[in-house]
Amino acid sequence: MQQRVFVLPRQQSLLLPAVLNPFVHDAKFSKADKIKCLLLGLILVPVRCLLLLIIVMVMWPIAAIATFLHPVKGDTEPMAGWRRFLCQSVMRRLGLVFFFLMGFRVSVKGQRVTGEMAPILAVAPHSGYFDAIVCLVAGLPSTVSRMENLAAPVFGRFLRCLQPVLVSRLDPDSRKNTILEIERRATSGGRWPQVLIFPEGTCTNRSCLITFKQGAFIPGVPVQPVLLRYPNRLDTVTWTWQGPKAKTLLFQTLSQLFTNVEIEFLPPHIPTEEEKATPGLFANAVRDVMAKALCVPVTDHTYEDCRLMISAGELTLPMETGLVEFTKISRKLNLKWDNVQKELQNFASIANSCKGGHIGIEEFARFLKIPISTPLQELFSLFDRNGDGTIDFREYVIGVTVLCMPSNTEETIKMAFQLFDTDDDQRITEEEFSSVMRSSLGVADLDVSNLFSEIDTDSSGCISYAEFQAFANARPEYGKLFTTYLELQRFQALQEAEPNDTAFNNRISPDTTQEDSASDKKDD
Repeated sequence: MQQRVFVLPRQQSLLLPAVLNPFVHDAKFSKADKIKCLLLGLILVPVRCLLLLIIVMVMWPIAAIATFLHPVKGDTEPMAGWRRFLCQSVMRRLGLVFFFLMGFRVSVKGQRVTGEMAPILAVAPHSGYFDAIVCLVAGLPSTVSRMENLAAPVFGRFLRCLQPVLVSRLDPDSRKNTILEIERRATSGGRWPQVLIFPEGTCTNRSCLITFKQGAFIPGVPVQPVLLRYPNRLDTVTWTWQGPKAKTLLFQTLSQLFTNVEIEFLPPHIPTEEEKATPGLFANAVRDVMAKALCVPVTDHTYEDCRLMISAGELTLPMETGLVEFTKISRKLNLKWDNVQKELQNFASIANSCKGGHIGIEEFARFLKIPISTPLQELFSLFDRNGDGTIDFREYVIGVTVLCMPSNTEETIKMAFQLFDTDDDQRITEEEFSSVMRSSLGVADLDVSNLFSEIDTDSSGCISYAEFQAFANARPEYGKLFTTYLELQRFQALQEAEPNDTAFNNRISPDTTQEDSASDKKDD
């Protein structure tokens, strides 16, 4: 049988992002850089640590006085009078001295507007704990912080000076309450300090801007974008999910003669009526403005991708395997976190025998317990979106969700069961099963005993419809394999009917467009 030539249309919005992994930082230090860092560190680190300790000892009692008996939870009011002076004047200046002693040289571009003009400051990209310097330059605005941070020794008291919007992991209503509090402060008419938010929600390597969380944009008030840049030859500030540890970065930074940081205040973004009604649209508009000013691309990665990275590592896969742009994939394909996590476990059961976290056709065939055949090759090509001969986790999730599950309907399962049940006695024997599988896959000496045993869960020697249906629902790849086989049969019949019609040699299977039609239906 002549094999078809596939021309598979792929929906652009499901293609790979411009930056595959924004959560990895490869610190490139030459041997000379390491020697220089070590020698300077022997002198600079002890001196700077001593000076920083002195500054902290001065700052702590001032912070304690400014926040004494002032509540940080519940129905709080903004600091006023002498408390506000101590926090926003004295503490701010001491904080700038603290970073100066660490070696930071700050340059500021643009102009920060007042809270009446832009109640919220959106800062990006977020790449590490040194980004806290923007709070000092911006006049010590309020921030969003975990409630647990208030209990941190010394720095918990400093955090109180900011009157942060607190998030609690233990409170199921925390997200809703946080958004309500941000909205209350943003619409206070300038009574509260501006609220500073890192809308990315996690640290990246600054190679792109990932998805902005919507909390800063739900109030529908003007937002002033703030850009962070670190124009240094050596990057000692980027703290991501894969890269140097915090202590290493601190030592490397203190060992530099100076570390440059640029903070740029862009003009406030005033939302349109459409953006006020749709926070996601508002967030994307602000992100696009910031990405253009930074000359970097945008991606749809989120914190959930970091969670998948950790899960991939726990499953002994390369950590970057879990990066699928979760927010976009889950929205377009109507997937929940648990669905994607389950598919990652299924993928790991196939890919752990390979190197690099990709599935080749040999592993795919081994997973399905069938030999490599034309139907299997065609099914594999539908999964392999970029045509590189392997399937990564992103391709696997899309393939199972868009290709296999729609094919795995009740009608398809019943049709497949009837095909195997040659004597129509409502059960499939191993002989019937082997006969049909040999015919469909074109393999005369096919051994399917392992696959048959997997479906025959009660070890009765026959497969009931309930067992067949349960297996098909658990392994939707077989539903697509079956429809691919039927399509090949139709294609072969058409070729035999019109052998001289060369147009059929380049015919595209109706099934091959299923991905895009199904995905389009789920598109927002």
